[in-house]
Amino acid sequence: MSLGRFVDLIEERVGLLRVGRPVDPAYEIASVIKRLGGRPVVFEHVKGRSMPVVSNVCSTRDLVCLGLGIERGELIQRLADAAENPGEPEIVPADGYEEVAPDLSRLPVLTYHREDGGPYIASGIVVAVDEEYGLNASYHRSLVKGTGTLVLRILERHLHAYMKRGLRRFALCVGNPIPVLLASAMSVELGKSELGIADALARTRLIELDGHVVPPSEIVMICTFTGEMADEGPFLDLTETFDVVRKQPVARVEKIFVREGALFHALLPGDLEHKVLMGMPREPTIFREVSKVCTCLDVHVTPGGCSWLHAVVRIRKQAADDGRKAIEAAFRGHRSVKHVYVVDEDIDVEDPGQVEWAMATRFQGDRDMVIRPREKGSSLDPSADVATRKTTKVGFDLTVPDLFRAGTFRRAAPPLDIDLDDYL
Repeated sequence: MSLGRFVDLIEERVGLLRVGRPVDPAYEIASVIKRLGGRPVVFEHVKGRSMPVVSNVCSTRDLVCLGLGIERGELIQRLADAAENPGEPEIVPADGYEEVAPDLSRLPVLTYHREDGGPYIASGIVVAVDEEYGLNASYHRSLVKGTGTLVLRILERHLHAYMKRGLRRFALCVGNPIPVLLASAMSVELGKSELGIADALARTRLIELDGHVVPPSEIVMICTFTGEMADEGPFLDLTETFDVVRKQPVARVEKIFVREGALFHALLPGDLEHKVLMGMPREPTIFREVSKVCTCLDVHVTPGGCSWLHAVVRIRKQAADDGRKAIEAAFRGHRSVKHVYVVDEDIDVEDPGQVEWAMATRFQGDRDMVIRPREKGSSLDPSADVATRKTTKVGFDLTVPDLFRAGTFRRAAPPLDIDLDDYL
């Protein structure tokens, strides 16, 4: 299902706000998105541009499930299974695309904040191919410099490895199907195709366009790394703080292909959609690692932890040390996580009140805390050491201590199972 078709489905099933008045791509659209609190929206008339802008299509887990055609309770298992068992997407010829001038000023690229280094493509997914490792798809924010140049933020992960092996030409895709948006944010081993994971999440055909195999995106840009480096940033990140300026690789936009009736997907940095798309795909990797050492029931990378730095893990405790083993496994499952909270099966991982209750009633700091000082943490953590990115990681075992497990160490359930509608 293309992004355009998914937007139609959202409008039909959930409701969609359409803004008809002319809006400015610099600051104004971002300000409206922020005030909407995650509500899906299309800006139909962007000043100086002909293409509409869409945002908040993945701002909740329910919207993600709608895009995958599954129930809410199936989500984490579907993500975990897809990561373990990628599909083999069918490749078909591209249809319905028009090549336009490689001029970025014609696209409704947003400038989000006055502190930003300039206009940014925040939802762009780089699709690259390596002779040995195959297709790779990953998010890279891209600062627009002039009409045909981008500066991409690239961490030392898979795309960086491809570049060291000689990669120069790649595709930058904007406005992607939901499975591609999710899979491209997942952390998997080098050589495992994120587009194969997308196909396992929900059938995803790929297209061949100008010699590149890419998702059926709204916009496909064919780009070439120039070998130059330029300043990238500042830019607001998941932590809702501004990332620093760094020297990053420069790319030249060679060609732009636009789908008929295309929508430009704008991802508001630090807001709900950004957090869902970046944080939630880390949950199955934590789930997978914890499941190796004990019975894992659920994982939640929390919005309050910037959807990156905090994780709540629910287990079925069967041995006294299961809580500690789950903590260590969670750190392996998501290397950037800073604080891990492990709870029993009676705690809802998405309810911060229940997690806090478990800490208040089941946790003793001298007994139930795992401290890992001065380890390499996330580059997104503003409190980490600026030069080394080292931080102190802490795990909290909030499970019922074995000493009390045989007793009445549970919250009381309602005495009767009633239907409240019978009384109101």
